[in-house]
Amino acid sequence: MRHTRQANLGTVTIGGGASVSIQSMTTLRTANVSGVKAQIDALVKAGCEIVRVAVRDRDDADALPAILDGLSIPLVADIHFHADLALLAIRHGVHGIRVNPGNIGGEKGLEAVVNAARKRDVCIRVGVNGGSLERRFGKATPENLAKSALDKLSMIEKLGHANLKASLKASDPSLTLQANRLFAARSDIPLHLGLTEAGPPLSGAVRSSAVMSLLLSEGIGDTIRISLSGDPVREVLVAKTLLETLRLREPGGRVISCPTCGRCRLENLAEIAGEAETMLLQTGRPVTIAVMGCEVNGPKEAKQADIGIFGGGEKAVFLVKNRPPRTVPTPHILSTLKGILADWPETREP
Repeated sequence: MRHTRQANLGTVTIGGGASVSIQSMTTLRTANVSGVKAQIDALVKAGCEIVRVAVRDRDDADALPAILDGLSIPLVADIHFHADLALLAIRHGVHGIRVNPGNIGGEKGLEAVVNAARKRDVCIRVGVNGGSLERRFGKATPENLAKSALDKLSMIEKLGHANLKASLKASDPSLTLQANRLFAARSDIPLHLGLTEAGPPLSGAVRSSAVMSLLLSEGIGDTIRISLSGDPVREVLVAKTLLETLRLREPGGRVISCPTCGRCRLENLAEIAGEAETMLLQTGRPVTIAVMGCEVNGPKEAKQADIGIFGGGEKAVFLVKNRPPRTVPTPHILSTLKGILADWPETREP
């Protein structure tokens, strides 16, 4: 297990034995205050614990106070090319700054940002990307990504700022994996994990989960983001599922469903399972639901779940813990499930 120092990002503690936190990033122009706040609300509801916004210009920076107003999780400003925007974001009260040493304006610009962050104890993430590595380090290799991050972090520490975390990302899974392993072996600064430009929802989730599972299982990683094209809520849901699967946080709700082979006798099982998962995510109930459609594994899986649905043809049987079996017409499966979830306790019984 890797032992790291502690960083503080608003109310969230990173590293130093703290649990792995989930990050995401808004997809709208930050100047669109109402849209961004609505998107953040959806992310928080899904389980996001840190949110990042892109600050591209003065309009984006000036929108930060309104976005911070009433915000329940830490806000990180993502800055590229313009150190002056980072300084403005810090003055506006953001909890963290993400800077890329490859394009923040050289050491002079970075020094100004560090001095401002130190005065307000704003957490700085040095984010090194394979696609924008400092020219002096040459080709994006694991060694060069690690060297770039360590170089800038050392400079920041010499300026007296210790509230730090780092990220080493590339779109190539192997490059990302090796770079983070090298960095982790040489530094105790907390690491934010992710693949940059990971891809569309399906392939991006697989690539990201493969890399992060390996690193997290080695004790490497203190915050994560599953970067996916499209709706950022999906990023949070995949991240939660990953951490629960690795037992890095308490299991939440889960849907078990059969693979709908030729034995399946429950029509539209895939659609029913998908709707069940959506209900579960919306209610937040810590329930295991089994949706099964054949006699091979169906009855036993249904009995082992909190809520088991086992059916075929015109009828389905509900096997709910501590309740007698109940048979309902197949078209009533989802409405019946909705009623059961509405009455289910919000916390898991010991």
